[in-house]
Amino acid sequence: MKYFIIIFLIGPILSLTSASAQTPDEIFSWLPEVKGWDKPAFKEVFNADNLFDRINGAAPLFIENGFQEMTACDYTKGDDYITIQVYRHATPEDAFGMYASERSSDLMFYEIGGEAHGDNSSLFFFAGPVYVKIRSSVSGEETGEAMREIAGTLAYKVAPDAGYPMIIKSFPEENKIPHTEAYITSNYIGHEFLNKVFVCQYNKNGLTYQLFVISAENNDAAKEILNKYFTFTKQPLEFGEGILLIKDRYNGDIPCLWKNQYLIGIFNENGESVPDAETILNKSSVVNLFGFRIIKSNKYLKYL
Repeated sequence: MKYFIIIFLIGPILSLTSASAQTPDEIFSWLPEVKGWDKPAFKEVFNADNLFDRINGAAPLFIENGFQEMTACDYTKGDDYITIQVYRHATPEDAFGMYASERSSDLMFYEIGGEAHGDNSSLFFFAGPVYVKIRSSVSGEETGEAMREIAGTLAYKVAPDAGYPMIIKSFPEENKIPHTEAYITSNYIGHEFLNKVFVCQYNKNGLTYQLFVISAENNDAAKEILNKYFTFTKQPLEFGEGILLIKDRYNGDIPCLWKNQYLIGIFNENGESVPDAETILNKSSVVNLFGFRIIKSNKYLKYL
């Protein structure tokens, strides 16, 4: 069998936070006073019916990521402005997914909310169920500090314990490519039956690969996903929990593990195997985190 990397998860995985939905009035009231800038005097609120009027072609992706409403307002200083757009999503995972889909590794990263990135004219972060975009008409260190002050206050008010979703936190650190964590809501690697997928990019000795985890509603739902996948690949439908090799004619061989409600595996665009898989598995932080050990066997990986 080809080498591969998988992650095993045990126990229920909950949403990042149980914080209640933030209303536009609450968000507006949480905006801080910022020295040198006039606090917003009014706000605009957009929903799925009129979001297109504000952000045009980007609206469908937001709606796909559980968009609920967006609150917009401006700080002003003469003719200059700092625009705040607070997108509230159905779940913290949706907000994280939207943030990750627009993240740029060319910008600076900050410890604001679950994660923030930006420069001295823009800033983007997620916290709990909101994704926030801040942009200014001017650039400079003072403007950047003002935006980070606004962002820090909002992030703390929304979710003081904000962070990556628990599944993302459980991914192994070794060989991880920083800031590549993501949440794909639908059509992962082109398949309509692969939805709500947590992913992260890795590189080992020049070989890039992607770990993925799907947390289905239950064991039967996970099996149904595999049934659809094996039907697509024309592989036998007689399989059980454990290690499986999906022979995807468009995406290469995809080894995965099915256990309970979880489908975990690795995707490499060229179908290449990853060396030293068993060693990497035993070093994986997720093994210890969920109390599950994988030991080396002569011919296969044995689960205890």
